[in-house]
Amino acid sequence: MEGLALIVIIIAGVILFFTILYFIPVNLWITAQFSGVRVGLFELMFMRLRKVPPSIVVNSLITATKAGLDITTSDLETHYLAGGNVPTVIKALISADKANIRLTFKQATAIDLAGRDVFEAVQISVNPKVINTPEVAAVAADGIQLMAKARVTVRANIAQLVGGAGEETILARVGEGIVTSIGSAAMHTDVLENPDKISKLVLQRGLDAGTAFEILSIDIADVNVGENIGAKLQIDQANADLKVAEAKAEERRAMAVAEEQEMRAKSQEARAKVILAEADVPKALADAFRSGNLGVMDYYKMQNIQADTDMRESISGQGDSGKSSK
Repeated sequence: MEGLALIVIIIAGVILFFTILYFIPVNLWITAQFSGVRVGLFELMFMRLRKVPPSIVVNSLITATKAGLDITTSDLETHYLAGGNVPTVIKALISADKANIRLTFKQATAIDLAGRDVFEAVQISVNPKVINTPEVAAVAADGIQLMAKARVTVRANIAQLVGGAGEETILARVGEGIVTSIGSAAMHTDVLENPDKISKLVLQRGLDAGTAFEILSIDIADVNVGENIGAKLQIDQANADLKVAEAKAEERRAMAVAEEQEMRAKSQEARAKVILAEADVPKALADAFRSGNLGVMDYYKMQNIQADTDMRESISGQGDSGKSSK
């Protein structure tokens, strides 16, 4: 029984020893002491309790101290607990310090927490980045389409990294500037002869305002001639005018047909009235005979006059037809 109790005590002692080593990383403390970083054992233990990896904080603090940066363990712990990337921030601060770029710990942590790669931003500030724009199509005043590509050289603006617009905004603004510059050209040949005019006009617009970058230069990489948009629009307009004219002509023809049908209807109506009136003539003659207002001799005279009139009309019609045949 005494042997079993001794084994249990030894096992418990080993577990306790390794637990203490876990919560109090002595090796890390020794490394920090030899590196000139003053950090206590209990401070390392409290980091464990706060679920902060002591190795990340201490190693980053050693790196910062060797680089001559004035940063405390509390600063690094706070940034880690806020969800930041501590090693990246330290690398960015060291890189900025070596390049004589003003970057404080507060700025670096704010940029990191904003979701941007602060180390990459410092690198772009030191070594400018080239952004290639997609092909931008624009039409000059003479109606010729031009497709242009540009190379935009930018440098990170540290002061605008938090809240500043990104590359997409730069590309959109440069594309808009290219369209405006080409559209203001009187002839497309002017653009082909001097493409640098586009760069100068675009740079004058201050396109990097409110962005996380500073535009250093805009170079037109390629300009190609596209379609004759002006001629195409004129053809489309002519086709549209032709269709309008055809529609109006069809409307006039339909109105003419309607008027002709209306005239025919009126003519037929007039003929019907004449027939009705002629039907009343015999009745009127009979009434005149009965009332004594019309005698037999008067009737014969009227008949002779009517026959003479018909003969004259017949002769006149033959004469007209003879003349037309000649």
